[in-house]
Amino acid sequence: MSRHQLDTKTVFSLENYPDQNTKKFEKAEVDKVAKKNPETETIKAEPYHAEEDLVEAVNLAIALGRPLLLQGDPGCGKTRLAHVVAYALDLPLETFYIKSTSAAQDLLYSYDAVSRLYDAEMKQDKSKKAGNYIHYNALGRAIIRAQYGRRSVVLLDEIDKADLDFPNDLLWELDRLEFQVTESGESYAVSNYSDNAKHPQLRPIIIVTHNEEKPLPAAFLRRCIFHYVKFPKKQQDLLDILSLHQINNDGLNAKAVAMIKKLRGMDILSKKPGLSELIDWVAYLSHRNTPVAELETLPYISALLKQRIDQERARKQLSEQNTRSGA
Repeated sequence: MSRHQLDTKTVFSLENYPDQNTKKFEKAEVDKVAKKNPETETIKAEPYHAEEDLVEAVNLAIALGRPLLLQGDPGCGKTRLAHVVAYALDLPLETFYIKSTSAAQDLLYSYDAVSRLYDAEMKQDKSKKAGNYIHYNALGRAIIRAQYGRRSVVLLDEIDKADLDFPNDLLWELDRLEFQVTESGESYAVSNYSDNAKHPQLRPIIIVTHNEEKPLPAAFLRRCIFHYVKFPKKQQDLLDILSLHQINNDGLNAKAVAMIKKLRGMDILSKKPGLSELIDWVAYLSHRNTPVAELETLPYISALLKQRIDQERARKQLSEQNTRSGA
């Protein structure tokens, strides 16, 4: 299937999200993708707030059939976006959490040679077929599912954790959306679905997160749609996000947002708090019925700043600011 065939039918939108609080989806992360009548599971909707430019980036990636590469501060919602896209489009989500030891083949399948050798020594009949020892992973399952006429969302989380060769080793699979299992000789491709040329909407929707710990090769970047997820600047956007998470103490929320903005404005911090830290902090403050005035002292600072030196610097600078303002 040509990469130039646009998917003009699939549109991601948060206008009416979520349309239901829970829905049934085809079960992901299964041992074998069913050709028909797949097993289902019930998924609960996640609260999410996205700027218009992020929604546009998702739809651009879907239309062009290219991976969406997301950068931004840790905790700004890059990973959760994949869950929301899958839920909004009624698609199963296949997730691959990348490690420092991950190889490109791991994204497609793994082969248990040790178990096969053991079974062969035990004269087990199953050892005669390599296919009995193949386990398909996130992108592999998504390609197989597309071959059967069903679409998936695939999340490749924190690609910068992997070796530098990992992104380059994925170029063929991302371009062609096909792979071969060397050990069994089986091959799978999105284009194997009958009349697939008329169905670009079967291409897996691939979302890749990147925390900027390592640079990505130019060849990989050329194949992606890029978007930087920014920390919301507007106070109302932050208040809306807290409301989405059922944190509805107006006075507490407003003060917490003001304190987060102060912290993020401190150049002395090595790691500034993100959205996930804000949500956790305010949820716990609300649970503890913390007086609004106490937020100036940064109670439960461990939820906000994860290094001791940052905690000390923040409290010292806030104390100095309060002293100057009170003088």
